[in-house]
Amino acid sequence: MSEIGLRERKKRRMYEAVSEVAIRLFLEKGFDAVSVAEVAAAAEISKPTLFRYFPAKEDLVLYRISDHEDEAARVVAEAEGSPVDALRRHFLDGLERCDPVTGLNDHPQVLAFHSLLYGTPSLVARAYTHQERSEAALAEALGGDLDARLAAAQIIAVQRILALENWRRISGGERVEDVRGDAVAAAERAFGRLAAGLPQLAESK
Repeated sequence: MSEIGLRERKKRRMYEAVSEVAIRLFLEKGFDAVSVAEVAAAAEISKPTLFRYFPAKEDLVLYRISDHEDEAARVVAEAEGSPVDALRRHFLDGLERCDPVTGLNDHPQVLAFHSLLYGTPSLVARAYTHQERSEAALAEALGGDLDARLAAAQIIAVQRILALENWRRISGGERVEDVRGDAVAAAERAFGRLAAGLPQLAESK
């Protein structure tokens, strides 16, 4: 393995380890009750080192979903059919797998993480930065012009709202199997409307 590859793996392990320590503390005590200094001490690193990895306290939490930022863009780039259909199938596959990013997951740790994320105003605000990067990556995959940016914003918004609705029902006590049918129907309906409103993206490449 090259030195660069080894260094990158060590860096990624550091990100993951510090993020997990922080999330555990936030879940135990509450996001606002835990200081960055406390996270650094628990992770056995200095505060300046922590800020080199995570510029903002909120990034300690959002790192867990950072690998989803360019997910929609990757789906479109690898699609053999139309972009909208590829994204629809990807979302439906996520529902089938109970992928946490779709909101259709009732594992206690997933519910706790989502409650932390959606229940903390500063995390919700910071999550918009994540959404903006997702939109930018998708827009680039769709062509990069104004029409592509408008389409990307609609697509990312649809995915977010579908996931939030699933999480709302699951966190309210409904079972995954009781929500799944409605979640699939809602996704089909939403992506159908996207296809109708974005005909240029509903055609095969």
